[in-house]
Amino acid sequence: MEEKPNPQVASASSSSSAGLSEKECEEMIQRSLRTPMVKFLKEHMEKSGCSFGNKFIRAVHCDKQIAGGYSRGEGIIVCSNHMNIQDEVNQVVIHELIHAYDDCRAANLDWTNCAHHACSEIRAGHLSGDCHYKREFLRGFMKIRGHEQECVRRRVMKSVMANPYCSEAAAKDAMEAVWDVCYNDTMPFDRAP
Repeated sequence: MEEKPNPQVASASSSSSAGLSEKECEEMIQRSLRTPMVKFLKEHMEKSGCSFGNKFIRAVHCDKQIAGGYSRGEGIIVCSNHMNIQDEVNQVVIHELIHAYDDCRAANLDWTNCAHHACSEIRAGHLSGDCHYKREFLRGFMKIRGHEQECVRRRVMKSVMANPYCSEAAAKDAMEAVWDVCYNDTMPFDRAP
């Protein structure tokens, strides 16, 4: 996110393009719901006691330059006007489902707390595939070795700095303080996918 979000919103990557209509994006969301990783995350959210209704993930037109977001009590949005292909929709859904899962399993998760926000962003960046070397290459980052952690750090900083409760220094300190624990926390997966 580039603008300050609702403090309960955890951001996905930003994107820019002509985009999809909300109807086209809704159809892609429905296809995403049938992918193995989304099914897995949905199942584990439900096992943790969190509901996942028909309107939990929805396409919306976003004014901000974001790809999507998660908000406690409201669910996940996918910014249709910033999506172009199925893979982008899948990535946003997976990234945001990891935030939703974190919110579900941690009764005291506080999105205004920079360390809590950073931890969920670390996990979402690491576990969703956002920082796979092919995606990084398409973003213009050419580094092959060590790209994944560098990418996760870059994206965590961008998201946490957009939190109105977190300055750049607070975001960096929070990320560094929770990095090892959160990067190595692969729940609900046995290991990072």
